[in-house]
Amino acid sequence: MVENERANGREPGQKEAVRLTAVPETALWTLHQRATEARRPGGVLDDPEAVDLADRIDFPFAERFGTSALQSLVQGIRVRCFDREVEDFLTRHPRGTVVNLGDGLETQYWRVDNGRARWISVDLPEASELRARLLPAGPRQELVACSVTDPAWIERVDDSRGLLITAEGLLMYLRPPEVRALLALLAERFPGATLVFDAVPRWFSRLAVEGRLRTHGYQAPPMPWGMDARDRGKLATAHPGVAEIRDVRPERTPGPLGAALALAVRLPVLGGLRPTVTAVRFGSPGNHGLRTAVSTG
Repeated sequence: MVENERANGREPGQKEAVRLTAVPETALWTLHQRATEARRPGGVLDDPEAVDLADRIDFPFAERFGTSALQSLVQGIRVRCFDREVEDFLTRHPRGTVVNLGDGLETQYWRVDNGRARWISVDLPEASELRARLLPAGPRQELVACSVTDPAWIERVDDSRGLLITAEGLLMYLRPPEVRALLALLAERFPGATLVFDAVPRWFSRLAVEGRLRTHGYQAPPMPWGMDARDRGKLATAHPGVAEIRDVRPERTPGPLGAALALAVRLPVLGGLRPTVTAVRFGSPGNHGLRTAVSTG
């Protein structure tokens, strides 16, 4: 990291001032949660790069976002759901391509990279510029500065050795027609690929749109798109190429809080109102049979 700091015109130890607003600021919120969970003894997330990155940024994380053991644990569990999917993909496709949509300041590459895969980060110009300064791309990494709804990024993707696309903390900030159009586009262009994304339930989306999600001094941006767990099957209507829809459930987490969260996922009433992580596999044009499944840690 000392080399990176000098390459960016900073002396070692000098912090980088960061100011983001609206949706791009959520990159700082999620970084704060990951670093908090990674620092916690016995935490579910091993993420030294996130801890180092948070320490290098001049930003009032605790004052702006507060510090909640429950929030950081839930975020750590969510992150592990995505990491497991990427790890499994890289086991099957060691030289494949991982595309992270709305990557922000995510540090997944440093957690799970296998030394052979290609990684593409797609985000808005403001966020991509910040990532380029704080997390410079290595030889197998590429940053693409554009909206995920702009199909220009698709031309940069090589899916010949397998393709996994992640959208972590992203789709809820798109409008419902944009989510549907993105699913259709991916199904059309990348048969055989898998998209892994998370979603907030509809009740949570409504609160965000109404401006009623405020914790500490931070108000979450509007989240126009929400999806209840029971409505997951409706994703198939976006395109006939949607071949499989799979519920990615959390790993078993030790401790009473982990047990309570695991129970909430499995109870029909509470489970239908929870945030979700979903994997959608796109089949070949001639294979339109839909399969639903559940995967757990």
